[in-house]
Amino acid sequence: MTFSSTTPWSMPPLLRATFGLHAAAAGALLLRPEWAGWAIGTLVLNHAALTAAGLWPRSRWLGPNLVRLPPASAARGEVALTIDDGPDPVVTPAVLDLLERHGARATFFCIAQHARRHPALVREIVARGHSVQNHSDVHRHNFSLLGPRGFLREIERAQQTLTELSGERPTCFRAPAGLRNPFLDPVLHRLGLRLASWTRRGFDTRERDPARVLQRLVRGLAAGDILLLHDGNAARTAQGRPVVLEVLPPLLERCRQAGLRCVTLPQALRAGLPAPPSANAPLLHADASRPS
Repeated sequence: MTFSSTTPWSMPPLLRATFGLHAAAAGALLLRPEWAGWAIGTLVLNHAALTAAGLWPRSRWLGPNLVRLPPASAARGEVALTIDDGPDPVVTPAVLDLLERHGARATFFCIAQHARRHPALVREIVARGHSVQNHSDVHRHNFSLLGPRGFLREIERAQQTLTELSGERPTCFRAPAGLRNPFLDPVLHRLGLRLASWTRRGFDTRERDPARVLQRLVRGLAAGDILLLHDGNAARTAQGRPVVLEVLPPLLERCRQAGLRCVTLPQALRAGLPAPPSANAPLLHADASRPS
């Protein structure tokens, strides 16, 4: 099963500037070899900017990136609770019970490898009114170093797995740890996926104190926020309990008190943004030095 898009991919401004700088540097070296130091220095700074953009999860310099819900969703008093790295056979069912108890909906960015191990959990997530979205196939630690072919293989396989198991085609993708490089955006466009990051996160994969995680999430909490927690790789409290299970009840209560409604990303986006791209986009050529 292959999902593709046929509208042309639009190169982000930073990449256009990069190609322009490379062309200008090459021309300068041909015409004025003594400018080599300036040309090389400019290119080094440009590549540093590209690297920084890829290391900043909320950056839009490398392409569209959803870090807040659209204004129409915020006006309805909606927030999106997103839960990453599952499904987990112990934590995910408990998360689902807490969400049901509070009448909240969430978006689960699932790792396809975990989904294949626990297919019934994927089906249960959807059956209980939540959304399953794409968080890559195996959550590679070197994900941000991949080239176009590596990205395509990793994301498309996850797309196929999650569609087959959930019965719904994911429309959003979240990069592992939020890290990426310039090759990701054209691949997402080709697959008809929208990059989704977050407004605020609790760092609950390493912070063992639920109070600190909660404080990070509720400080400045407002309609339109996208919140990030984890059911997979969740840190444990001093008592050995997954932090997410301690944070969810007070977080959902804070949302209720603030008049905020937790919805899935597809619910929030349905009336707030144009549909994802729907047609073939050319992939950038892979750099032979990049792993794929």
